[in-house]
Amino acid sequence: MSLPAARLVALICALWLAPAAMAAASATHQIQVRIEPETHRLEGRDSLRFDAPRAATLVLSSRFSLDSVAVDGQRAALKARLDGGLQRIALPAARRIDLLWHGTLAPLDRSLEHRDTLGYAEPASGREGTFLPSGSGWYPMLDGELERYSLELDLPADQRGLVPGRLVEESEAGGRYRARFEFRQPAEGITLMAGPYRIEERRVRTAAGSEVRLRTYFHPGIAALATGYLDSVAGYLDLYERWIGAYPFSEFSVVSSPTPTGFGMPSLTYLGIDVLRLPFIRATSLGHEVLHNWWGNGVYPDFARGNWSEGLTNFMADYAYRERDSAEAARAMRLGWLRDYAAMPPADDAPLARFTSRTHGASQIVGYTKSAMLFFMLRDLIGEAAFDAGVRAFWKAQRFRVASWDDLRHAFERASGRKLGAFFAQWLTRSGAPPLRIAGAVATPIAGGWRLAVTLEQGAPAYALAVPLRIRTRSGDLTRRVDLTRERDTALIELADEPIEIALDPELRLLRRLAAAEAPPILRDAMLAPHPALIIPSADAAVQAAARELSASLFERAPAEREAASALLVAGLHADIDAWLARENMALRPAALAPERGSAQVWTARAGDGHIVLLASARDAPSLAALARPLPHYGQQSYLVFEGARAIERGSWPAEPQVWKLKHKAGAR
Repeated sequence: MSLPAARLVALICALWLAPAAMAAASATHQIQVRIEPETHRLEGRDSLRFDAPRAATLVLSSRFSLDSVAVDGQRAALKARLDGGLQRIALPAARRIDLLWHGTLAPLDRSLEHRDTLGYAEPASGREGTFLPSGSGWYPMLDGELERYSLELDLPADQRGLVPGRLVEESEAGGRYRARFEFRQPAEGITLMAGPYRIEERRVRTAAGSEVRLRTYFHPGIAALATGYLDSVAGYLDLYERWIGAYPFSEFSVVSSPTPTGFGMPSLTYLGIDVLRLPFIRATSLGHEVLHNWWGNGVYPDFARGNWSEGLTNFMADYAYRERDSAEAARAMRLGWLRDYAAMPPADDAPLARFTSRTHGASQIVGYTKSAMLFFMLRDLIGEAAFDAGVRAFWKAQRFRVASWDDLRHAFERASGRKLGAFFAQWLTRSGAPPLRIAGAVATPIAGGWRLAVTLEQGAPAYALAVPLRIRTRSGDLTRRVDLTRERDTALIELADEPIEIALDPELRLLRRLAAAEAPPILRDAMLAPHPALIIPSADAAVQAAARELSASLFERAPAEREAASALLVAGLHADIDAWLARENMALRPAALAPERGSAQVWTARAGDGHIVLLASARDAPSLAALARPLPHYGQQSYLVFEGARAIERGSWPAEPQVWKLKHKAGAR
């Protein structure tokens, strides 16, 4: 029986919605598990030991049979209560529980798309790979508790496998591969991975002085990538040890997946084969997953009050790498964040304190980008030195504990000597963001210079903001920050030189809803639209089928009728698209996207009523069909040119900052 994605999220949150007292786990599993990928069979044995006698509840997937249970050495007949796809087994007060179970794993599904894997809850196995997620009930896990464990894994000799934790020993004999792992810290669950892996290993001495075992578990087709990945992991460990504190585990492994997964777990990351092949992953996503061993797997989010770990990881990994490249690259990423936020329908927005995990595009924008922008603004507010000191203090105090946004706030307050309650409250507990605009500006000459009066508006209810303004004067540019705490207010700024124009937050340092000119349309506008519609201006059956497949892969909601649509996808052959644009009196295709360039072109436009139109123009039906898999990964782009499934050119329409040209009043000089 399949466990629905929503049920998986609820189960994982139940495991993580833990008070700080749960940080000291009082139970330890001693598991032995044998897996036969060819037949999908799993047999398991567990000896669960408590520090002191107490009652508990076990959770096991309904696809498994519980063969026997012994309570403190005495065989017991315990009945399970079915709850969706799970069995819940109430245990009497005891110090030791021994269990045997077996069952059939789901076949490995190689057809899964990335968005399908986010909520996939089935323990699955096959010749190319085995993946048993911690929330799938593949072993008898304790309901709502952190757990320590020792696990012995038994696989056919041509397979290798692992779970998070320290590799104690491994061997191959009698046609079988065996490995034993330990995880002595409180853990949120056990995830198991296996496959026909080639293992490469390296031992490194970290900046903190400890020895860490680095490994790659790669499928044969990508085994040659191992050296580069080991080099990169060593570099990230050094970076984050110096920035935050000592790496909390004895090893780190990069594990390939036959499906397009992207998961981080304590001491390892599990990434799709095709993802690992991408040349930029080592410089981007890999560091993000390494950092999760501090945030998320080293300090656990208190999910009852919001998941802070994704935003902090995004800020200290993905964004930090752009800052190291250049100020322009960092600004481009902030623009991408704010463009994504502008593309999200207001009805899909939610308070950051309610974000638990990524389940769709809107939740990712809230939990990853809106959260990362919070940390960026916080650093601007308290300064880089105080921010870094707060990060180190938070890690030192909360290592292997469940921590909340409040715990983070307290760490930054102590490091900066400032009260930050109002700052965190407005960005955590409210949905939305201020739609800032310049409502007016006048410059008046005064003795010795000029007085500039700038009126700003932000909508209701008001946020407390320090708004950056770039002021162009006769002698050059300067930046001033003005406080805005009301829906509308006027700030007075005295200048030595005559001002010419004002730009509102041109460096994009505030979380806000961009004006239309600041956020030209991108693919994400259509992908997140509440009421998308599909138009196929072609009678060809193959083209129609390819267009429907493209629509299903792009939109997060079922297409609506055109009359009620908030965004349109128009997909067809070149001649069909050009004719449709002419009939609709819309701007013709951009010259840079001529039909002879590549096999297909995709671009965004605005209709006369302001709605987003996404156009997909292809040479033939196969070229249109080839867009279905790659196109959803380019949400931040305004236009692309494809050759088959490969994007050979991409970009965004230019954004124009809000600028106010000044008028001057006569006055004394």
